[in-house]
Amino acid sequence: MIWIIGTGLMSREYAKVLKALNKEFIAIGKGEENCALFEKEYSVKTIRGGLNDFLKTKPPIPESVIVGVGIEALTETTIALLNYGIGKILLEKPGVGYASEITAVSELVKEQNAHVLLAYNRRFYSSVIQAQKIIKDDGGVVSFNFEFTEWSHLIRNLKKHKTEHHNWFLGNSTHVIDTAFYLGGNPKELCAFFKGGLDWHPASSVFAGAGVSENNALFSYQANWEGPGRWVIELITPIHRLIFKPMETLQIQNIGSVAVEPVLVDDHLDKEFKPGIYLQTETFIKGDYSRFCSVQDQKNMIEKYYNKMSGY
Repeated sequence: MIWIIGTGLMSREYAKVLKALNKEFIAIGKGEENCALFEKEYSVKTIRGGLNDFLKTKPPIPESVIVGVGIEALTETTIALLNYGIGKILLEKPGVGYASEITAVSELVKEQNAHVLLAYNRRFYSSVIQAQKIIKDDGGVVSFNFEFTEWSHLIRNLKKHKTEHHNWFLGNSTHVIDTAFYLGGNPKELCAFFKGGLDWHPASSVFAGAGVSENNALFSYQANWEGPGRWVIELITPIHRLIFKPMETLQIQNIGSVAVEPVLVDDHLDKEFKPGIYLQTETFIKGDYSRFCSVQDQKNMIEKYYNKMSGY
């Protein structure tokens, strides 16, 4: 038995995958409307009233739990599950609402000897997996750059909890940043700059920086939430430039050529399901954690790099 916590959009994506995998699961939600829609769409038991009320009924410990609640409820939900004795959790990114909450979650994970993995689904894109193969064959990444510009003109009007808006860098931009560092190596040195701020994200709005990764690749980044732009990652090996623009696709440029060509990948799962979610969920259920970002990994990235990059 698997529990899905939450009945919103992300939880429905997980339910779709679990159905395809023929896994038994239930969903625990709060809002009657979402619970009713979830129950109707997936024909599974859907618990109303929220996680805390459900835990008071002393249900048996499940095989694993997938947490798909909003960013503002991530910390509270994870702590409740860990205190109940849940030992295997797939946790929606970024794992916490505010960066300062990561220490308490990480310490409890260690105390309970639990496996809590962050759901950075782009690590499981077909395009990313293919890029890793090319990088390995080419002898590694020499340098890389990325951009995580967010579309402020749209985001400011979204009906979001203020926790999500105020921590948009952590909750959304790290989709790009995590993927870039996953492919090119986490930083071992980083020089970061930021300035500005927006009514919905007061900490910062313009970003730039550079550094050296653990793989000794040089990297740089920039983003400007006050102007136009998009998400982009480019990685350079001795033979190829690998381009993610958009992130779901992979393009390649050969040394000695200016032509940029698409790389054919088997992406049928990324088309049938939300990209990366099928393989991510299947891998989590099987207990292979090698491709995941753990809570401890996330704590390290937040405290050493994400706070420095964002101004949090």
